[in-house]
Amino acid sequence: MTDLLVRLRRRLEAVPYSLLALPLRLAVATVFWNSGMTKLANWDTTIALFTDEYRLPLLPPDLAAHLAAGIELSTPVLLMLGLFTRPAAAVLIGMTTVIEVFVYPQAWPTHIQWVAMLLMLLCRGPGALSIDHWVWLKLRRA
Repeated sequence: MTDLLVRLRRRLEAVPYSLLALPLRLAVATVFWNSGMTKLANWDTTIALFTDEYRLPLLPPDLAAHLAAGIELSTPVLLMLGLFTRPAAAVLIGMTTVIEVFVYPQAWPTHIQWVAMLLMLLCRGPGALSIDHWVWLKLRRA
């Protein structure tokens, strides 16, 4: 039984990070993309939410709504392509922090999952199946 567990552990640990990073990128990109698309579906409702419910300090609701939609529609594309993955992950960690602190502090179980996925991408990058990896290889050769 011990040999079986050791072999199983070795096989699991041998899974390339690149294969693990793909579902991470897809999962977190989907969360933010869907939120951005919801904002676009009814802009009047989006502005009303930023005016009445979200109420971010220091930012007018219209500006906050445009910033949020822009981030939610651009960073998922970058994550899926594996392009500027670390900066995109950092921006989304910042956005998640703002959401947690100022908008939905009770949603920390969800937010901690998002941040955990984003921290993996920030610290380990998108993996070999990405534009970032290809660019990095080209830069190292130059």
